[in-house]
Amino acid sequence: MLPYASIVLQRYYKVTGWNEDNLYSNLTRASTSILDFSVPRGLHFHISKSPNPWFKTTYSMNALPSLNGSIGYIFTSCDLDVKGSADLRLKDVVERFRIYDVPRRPEGKPEQWLGGERRADFLLYGRYYIPSSRLDALYSTRLSAQTQALISVISDPSTALYARGSKGGTSLIGANNVMFNLQRDTGRWSTEYSWSADDGMLGARALYNFGALGDEEDTRERNVRSRRVDEEEAMEGGLRGRFSAGAEVYFSAKEKSAGVSTGLRFTTLPEPSSSDPNVYDPIQPPTALTAIFNPMMGHISSAYTARVSRDLSLCSRFDFNVYSYESEWTMGAEWWIRKRIRKSNGSDKALDVALLRLIGEASQIRGVVKARMSTSSDVSLMWEGRLGKTLVSLGVVSDFSNRSKPIRAIGLELSYFSSE
Repeated sequence: MLPYASIVLQRYYKVTGWNEDNLYSNLTRASTSILDFSVPRGLHFHISKSPNPWFKTTYSMNALPSLNGSIGYIFTSCDLDVKGSADLRLKDVVERFRIYDVPRRPEGKPEQWLGGERRADFLLYGRYYIPSSRLDALYSTRLSAQTQALISVISDPSTALYARGSKGGTSLIGANNVMFNLQRDTGRWSTEYSWSADDGMLGARALYNFGALGDEEDTRERNVRSRRVDEEEAMEGGLRGRFSAGAEVYFSAKEKSAGVSTGLRFTTLPEPSSSDPNVYDPIQPPTALTAIFNPMMGHISSAYTARVSRDLSLCSRFDFNVYSYESEWTMGAEWWIRKRIRKSNGSDKALDVALLRLIGEASQIRGVVKARMSTSSDVSLMWEGRLGKTLVSLGVVSDFSNRSKPIRAIGLELSYFSSE
């Protein structure tokens, strides 16, 4: 399950009109949502409450394998109506494969003025861990309709190291870190600039989207669909989609090292004629292909993700290093479980379709099963769903090459959100 803070942050981006998918750092999220899911280790409890639309609290406790917990607070400048765990759509709280909308130029919210000054939207989040006394903080603010700034802070006294200086004194290192991130999205171009105070890391990322954007794509789709085409003409078109290409470069002043990578992504276009742009279309199935290359490290990663039916998505990823010739092949699946709807006794298909629309897709879904297997002998299986008003995640990680201990970890996570 997604942490409560991540759910609030996604809601904040949606309300403020920010497209988090149009970033180079999220280029491979289609494959990572299926292959890199996190299996809970031990027993975890999460309780969150939203007393009002601007302020929210979250509490976590890990009972096994060790006892620890955390307290978090979230404050936003805009009204975020985050529902409780009993009312939230299951697809909104699970990291899943989906085809995002065509990139558009962000418009942002209408400007608000207070005391003669422009009021910028912001989100402030802080979490304190017990008993380690670690503190995490995040501040996100919208500088303009196309520009966003993020500041994150990490303070962990339990991992602090004392270094002796040349004059005999000692200094505390490795305990604190401040990271700045500036993001700009124009629809066609997306850029990111980051800086980390701990190691003096400077980074820059850029992503370029080919093809039509926003309203241009909507107009073209309406013109194409207004024409009548036969089945043969529709099959000859192949997959219709868009390409995105990007690159990143970073330099560490402390380590005196640098790096660079480049990536390419192809995704099919969502179906604009449907109320749900992520439904399965047998002619145009949701598909995403990505390729990442790091020339300095010699690492190449390519992934293929597709929804082969309404409830089943498959993914395959191949990693290879041109210097060491090491490789890894990872396969994964995402299967959504739905309630069985009893059809009418007669042969009235229109009545059955109307019944399904009346019930709604959200009430049909009972849970999702995720599976991952790789050539490194790592096999993971996880089920996520809802029991009553509580969100549940149950998973297991195994290694069949180790006969003495084939089960690496097993865990259960329970989450309850309240909006009252």
